[in-house]
Amino acid sequence: MPADTRTAPDAATVPARRTASPWVLMYHSVAEFTDPAEDPYGITVTPGTLEAHLLWLRSRGLRGVSVGELLRAHAAGRGAGLVGLTFDDGYTDYLTRALPLLRRHDCTSTLFVLPGRLGVDNVWDPLGPRKSLLTAEGIREVAAAGQEIGSHGLLHQDLTATADDILQQELRGSRELIRELTGTLPEGFCYPYGHLDERVVAATRAAGYGYACAIDPGRLAGPHALPRTHVSQADGAGRLRIKQLRHRVRELRRAVHR
Repeated sequence: MPADTRTAPDAATVPARRTASPWVLMYHSVAEFTDPAEDPYGITVTPGTLEAHLLWLRSRGLRGVSVGELLRAHAAGRGAGLVGLTFDDGYTDYLTRALPLLRRHDCTSTLFVLPGRLGVDNVWDPLGPRKSLLTAEGIREVAAAGQEIGSHGLLHQDLTATADDILQQELRGSRELIRELTGTLPEGFCYPYGHLDERVVAATRAAGYGYACAIDPGRLAGPHALPRTHVSQADGAGRLRIKQLRHRVRELRRAVHR
């Protein structure tokens, strides 16, 4: 299949002015576990918990979508009722556990992958547990299922601590490798560990990404530093509601100080 050489959308895709950031949820792994010690970094939710979250969104008139779809809808004034769903790192369990649930509840999401670590595991997490990452074929299967594939860099490095040449490899190199895998240049990037600074944000924008996801980017918040809400196994309906309200308050405060 010939590669799609189109670049990521820019002003037509994301709001040009600095508006309030839409609500975006951050997941990682979806797998069964019973002991919190099995999840020292708090990055895993069980399939039952993910499904409960998707049902909670529906109960509030909300639907989970990919970040690309979310930003396009907001730019067109059609973003009400949509929430961004992101899954970092590209674990194999996204394909086997998360994707069937997303399909069941008519949701899409953005999966941020590491094309420099295909088919290996999360070596950057010293406490483990070891979780397998998708192969090239797995990533293509996710893309063919209508889910958005974004870049998480090549090797899951803290980009604020890298030299300029390594930063370019992580940004541009990973983007080109994903195009080779899927036939399409990825629109979105996700900062490993949520670490970013002005240099990294500027380089991400210059690399051609239409948007980038962070965690709590502070004053750098914008299309290339979108804030996200971390979601964990401990989050039931009450905690999700509190996190939704916190997001709204945070965005109101940002609006006041712009």
